[in-house]
Amino acid sequence: MNNKRIDEDFDSLLLRKGHIIEPFSDIDETADILIENKKIKKIAKSITHECRTIDCQDKIIVPGLMDMHTHLREPGQEYKETIETGTAAAMAGGFTAIACMPNTNPVIDTRSDIEFIKKQSKDFLVDVHPIGAVTKGSEGEELTEMGDMVDAGAVGFSDDGIPVKKASILRNSLEYSKFLNTRIIDHCEDLNLSGDGVMNEGYYSTLLGLSPLSSLSEDIMVMRDILIAEYTKTPIHIAHVSTKGSVKIIEDAKSRGVPVTAETCPHFLLLTDKDVSSFDTNKKMKPPLRTEEDKEAVIEGLKRGVIDVIASDHAPHHSDEKDIEFDKAAFGIIGLETVVGLILTFFVDKKVFSLKDFIGMMSIRPREILNLPIIKIEENHSANLTILDLNKKWKVDKSLFKSKSRNTPFHEWELKGRSIGVINNGKIYLEQ
Repeated sequence: MNNKRIDEDFDSLLLRKGHIIEPFSDIDETADILIENKKIKKIAKSITHECRTIDCQDKIIVPGLMDMHTHLREPGQEYKETIETGTAAAMAGGFTAIACMPNTNPVIDTRSDIEFIKKQSKDFLVDVHPIGAVTKGSEGEELTEMGDMVDAGAVGFSDDGIPVKKASILRNSLEYSKFLNTRIIDHCEDLNLSGDGVMNEGYYSTLLGLSPLSSLSEDIMVMRDILIAEYTKTPIHIAHVSTKGSVKIIEDAKSRGVPVTAETCPHFLLLTDKDVSSFDTNKKMKPPLRTEEDKEAVIEGLKRGVIDVIASDHAPHHSDEKDIEFDKAAFGIIGLETVVGLILTFFVDKKVFSLKDFIGMMSIRPREILNLPIIKIEENHSANLTILDLNKKWKVDKSLFKSKSRNTPFHEWELKGRSIGVINNGKIYLEQ
């Protein structure tokens, strides 16, 4: 495994004949892009300049992609992932920015923790945006110093891995987040209902004899969160939506004008609880894989804009935590290096979503939700770009991942379309 930095600096760079698609400014054209001193100096049909040149003919150039839900495991669990290896995986996957969740050891719940993340990643191609914990130690009892963390660079708050347990704490956190112009991101799970469940409750949990985890545990907490957000008139973001019920609740809330946004993940769009029949622990995650009906409802939710974002929920685990009995295995899978290929293959290529929809869900909306600057492909703007090859055929090979971990359910899947390079902060990564 190669954990070296895989990006390089440049002063000047010319991208030739790329098809530029930038929905925010309604750009859809083939042109050259000249980049100097980290900014786009010129966009024109033909540019002549003495500098490094990359042939982008038949490639798509889009605003740099962002994954707003990842786990980098540092500090405390560096044997699973580090900020450096996680951002290397992000580059290889096509992302120029990620937001990292706070359920590390110790939990990211103070100003100094946020400063540590920012310091560790300050010279990287990939922008790392820390999410701070809502409650101290994510124990659900006492709010963190949210304002202090925002001042240090936190872009949102979550106790991800578990929900914000108490409704009163969630209400208070929402009122603070409104004042701070930031976002609470909640992992929606009623822990009393989910208990020790390890897979979706239904036909297959009964058939396989595995402890069930009811979809009701998600739906109830989504409803609770939305009612509190509606009462406080404060935006809230629902993480990793997996059920038909959640989609319906969110859609109803949006129709009433509740400021709710939501995300889902590729595994909820491509796999179901039937796939757990192999007892492959790389198909064990929380929320768990749901039914075919749930899967179709989540896809429809994306198509209708009920769900705003596709995120990976990249959750690295060491093989010792996965190569054991299903009941005892850790929840979670990695996704930074597969999400773009999966969505391009099964949704963009099959015209379920347009390429502009894809850019909206994986570049524009994540940044809008987290109040980050929208990436524009315009002269005098920072050069923050992802280069896609929609015709590139490739097979997922977990042994080649830049991530430290290998816990993917998509090993050996045949895909069509991937990122072949990213540019940001005066650095470039190109597929090796």
